[in-house]
Amino acid sequence: MQPLRLKWVWSALGACLIGGVVVLCLLPARDLPALSVSDSFEHAAAYLALMLWFAGLAKSSHWLQVASALFVLGTGLEWLQGAMALGRIADPRDVVANSLGIALGIGVAHAGLGGWMGWVEAKALRL
Repeated sequence: MQPLRLKWVWSALGACLIGGVVVLCLLPARDLPALSVSDSFEHAAAYLALMLWFAGLAKSSHWLQVASALFVLGTGLEWLQGAMALGRIADPRDVVANSLGIALGIGVAHAGLGGWMGWVEAKALRL
């Protein structure tokens, strides 16, 4: 795998994704957007997307560290939701959904999408 030429861009966008998840998880319940999917699906999808994003950025030898960091993030955000008393609760089912999303992300990355950023760069920068 060739080194990413736009690693700083990918990293900055990844930081924005993390920031977006943090903000959405800590908003008061009344300010949350109403989606027509289950809360568990939202959690699993968000952490699947985060895991795939950072699997594209990190070497495969670091995916377990990325997964661990995302697990800590999700668990910490759940704890904060319960501690903030803004109409949100710390729900262990959300931690399970986050973990499922992370596991699916690792699986999809191992199935061949782990180097997706390199592929995108190769296609985009051949202009």
